[in-house]
Amino acid sequence: MMNDLARTGQPNWRIIGWAGLLALLLVPAIAMQFTREVAWGPGDFVVMGVLLAAVGLGVEAAVRLVRSPRNRLLVCAAIVMAFLLVWAELAVGIFN
Repeated sequence: MMNDLARTGQPNWRIIGWAGLLALLLVPAIAMQFTREVAWGPGDFVVMGVLLAAVGLGVEAAVRLVRSPRNRLLVCAAIVMAFLLVWAELAVGIFN
């Protein structure tokens, strides 16, 4: 069975995207092994996992539903910006 790279000459961006989100979730787990500055509990990982899954699903929906490359980029940028705002609020409370 051939993978997408061998079949089409292009990588499977879905796998790369989801792997990137998983790697992003693993960064604090790795950092916790080296410093006390990062102290996440199980709840923190669950919340971040839900947020990253929402980003992944939102980008997947945008790629499938939005036909114009420009509009697709704008929708994906809006999804990422919303994620960053929620993350910053949860991390340090920027809106308080």
